[in-house]
Amino acid sequence: MKFSIGGPLKLAFRPWVEGLENIPAEGPAILASNHLSFSDSFFLPAVLDRKVTFIAKAEYFTTPGVKGRMTAAFFKGVGQLPVDRSGGRGAGEAAIKSGVDVIERGELFGIYPEGTRSPDGRLYRGKPGGLARVALATGAPVIPVAMIDTEKIQPPGKVMPKLMRPGIRIGRPLDFSRYNGMEHDRFVLRAVTDEVMYEIMKLSGQEYVDIYATAAKRQIADEAKAQKQALKEAQKEADQALKEAEQAEKEAEKQAQKEVQKEAEQAEQQTEKDEKERSDS
Repeated sequence: MKFSIGGPLKLAFRPWVEGLENIPAEGPAILASNHLSFSDSFFLPAVLDRKVTFIAKAEYFTTPGVKGRMTAAFFKGVGQLPVDRSGGRGAGEAAIKSGVDVIERGELFGIYPEGTRSPDGRLYRGKPGGLARVALATGAPVIPVAMIDTEKIQPPGKVMPKLMRPGIRIGRPLDFSRYNGMEHDRFVLRAVTDEVMYEIMKLSGQEYVDIYATAAKRQIADEAKAQKQALKEAQKEADQALKEAEQAEKEAEKQAQKEVQKEAEQAEQQTEKDEKERSDS
């Protein structure tokens, strides 16, 4: 990753980095980052000397076709861990166990507390399960990370990236040892997650939205669907109005023809009458 992709990536995009000294030279730590683009998982590991292991959605490993196989090979090659997000609580437990395993090996574990990419560049509420539970179960420090402008390089749905310079701000490690043994207390999990999200917000400068990104995506999708339906209805009404206008125009034209024909007939009758009167006289 670092030699085949990381080097050219840094050369081409020249990402700037602040707070690199906050990454420990050795030992476990959790990197909690905002998530703006698919490319976040490339830029962050590329600027670090150490390996970062992220959990990635299982679809990256199971998509069929040539592109799917290439994607799966890449994620496996860089040590990413597949997690099935469709399995409810079981999927969440698998993600937590994967994170704990990485930490227990003394490595860096990367996680996106929002759970998915931001749909509009704003920072959304962190999910309290994975991040907080791994942190409290292992005692590993949490290092907040802010990705800057990566959504402009590769917006969702875009394949080809735009050549511009992204940024990465790395904050100071957060210690949550005061909550030892409380990893099953949902209020503590919420407090830990909110504290991390607050630090990410300060680093990124993003507007914070106190709802989950998944809910925002559903809302955006519903609004887009409603807008599409409204446009469809408006088009239908416009088509109906056009049809009625064309029908009215045809009726008016037909009526005008009748009037012209009637006037012509009247004129012809008057002419015949005049001719008869002249003949009689």
